[in-house]
Amino acid sequence: MPIGDRPQFLAGLIGAGIQRSLSPTMHEREGQAQGLNYQYRILDIEQLGLTPVDLPRLLEAAKLMGFGGLNVTHPCKQAIIPHLDELSPDAKALGAVNTVVIRDGRTIGHNTDWWGFAEGFKRGLPGVKLDRAVQLGAGGAGAAVAHALLTMGVGRLAIFDMDPTRAARLAEELCERFGAGRAVGGSSLEDEMAATDGLVHCTPTGMAAHPGLPLDAALLRPAIWVSEIVYFPLETELLATARKLGCKVVSGGGMAVFQAVGAFQHFTGLEADAARMLAHFEELQAAR
Repeated sequence: MPIGDRPQFLAGLIGAGIQRSLSPTMHEREGQAQGLNYQYRILDIEQLGLTPVDLPRLLEAAKLMGFGGLNVTHPCKQAIIPHLDELSPDAKALGAVNTVVIRDGRTIGHNTDWWGFAEGFKRGLPGVKLDRAVQLGAGGAGAAVAHALLTMGVGRLAIFDMDPTRAARLAEELCERFGAGRAVGGSSLEDEMAATDGLVHCTPTGMAAHPGLPLDAALLRPAIWVSEIVYFPLETELLATARKLGCKVVSGGGMAVFQAVGAFQHFTGLEADAARMLAHFEELQAAR
C-alpha cells in the first residue's frame, strides 16, 4: 500500500519481555534506506496479558491489521508451528520458526536464526577449533544454533537442557540429518566442558530479565571459545567472565543482525544491506 510515493510495509515481533528489542529500529531504518514506509511493531505477550496459547488469535489479528511479516522469539518459536499454513524446508527441519511471512491470508514460517548465528560466529571467531563443542539450551533458538554448528563443521556437539529429554531428542534429530555421533544429549557437563573446544549458550539466562551465569564459572578455562546468543545486554555475565579468563568470545549481536537481514528479505523481497544493518545495530548499542 503506497503512502505518497513510498510503498508501505507493516511487520512485527511476537515474544515475551521484548520491550527493549532493537529489531524495530533495525528493520525500520533499513526499510527507510530502501525507500519504504516501513513500520515494525512490538507484540509483547507479557504486556498484552497473553501466553503462547493465544498465538492463533495474534496471527488472525495480524492478518486483519495488514501485517506482511512477523518475527517470533522466546517462548513462541516452536509453539507457533501448528498454527501456520506452511513451513520452509529449514523451519520444518529445525522445528522452530523465527520469521513468518503473511501473503494473501496465508502464513509461511521460515528460520533465519541458523544462518544468522553462522554468519555472526564466522565473523567473530574465525578459524577456531571445532572438533568438539558444548551447547546449553535445546529450545527453538538452540535447534537453529545446533544446526548451524554442525553445518560449520563441529565434529561432536554435546547438548544440555533443563529438560534432558528435549536435549536428547534434538541430538537424535541432528544425527538423522548430519550423521551418527555428530550430536549427543549431554550427561555430564563437567566432563564435556573438560574436553570441549568451545561453549555455545542458547538459553535466556543472562538477559536483562534473567541475570546470572548459565553454568558454574569453574567449568570455564582460557583455552576454550565462548559464543553467546543473548544480545541484551551485549556483554552478558557469561561473556564478561570468559573474557576475564582469556577466552575468545563472540556476543549475540551478530546473530541478532544477520537473522534480521534474512527476515527483512523474506518480508519485503528486497535484499538487505548487511553492512548497513550491522552499523545500525552498533550505533544503537553504543547509545544504550
